[in-house]
Amino acid sequence: MSGNGKLRVLIAKPGLDGHDRGAKVVARALRDAGMEVIYTGIRQTPEMIVEAALQEDVDAIGMSILSGAHVELFPRVMQRLKEKGMDNVVVFAGGIIPEDDIPDLMRIGIKGVFGPGASIKEIVEFVKANVPSK
Repeated sequence: MSGNGKLRVLIAKPGLDGHDRGAKVVARALRDAGMEVIYTGIRQTPEMIVEAALQEDVDAIGMSILSGAHVELFPRVMQRLKEKGMDNVVVFAGGIIPEDDIPDLMRIGIKGVFGPGASIKEIVEFVKANVPSK
């Protein structure tokens, strides 16, 4: 947690997916909404994402994925967060995620899933509503 009372959000691109325009748009929108945003860049492993979240002391993690590897990668991120005692970090995801996969993602602790039709406003409002303010 930062001393200025702003929410700190890590935006990450797990896996080998190199397309990051959507992640950058979300990062900019959250920053414009008054949050501190740390963007990890592309091709992050679950371990790298959790380590960055730990180092940056974030309140939330947003993961963007288009490759279909969310079924493998997201549970690894959630498990690693638990191992590090970071269960209080709110995790949300966006990208190309089939509707059928959403219940499983919610079951492992991902609080919000945003598909291609989601608006930036919807994502910003989700973070504001679901991440405890300081």
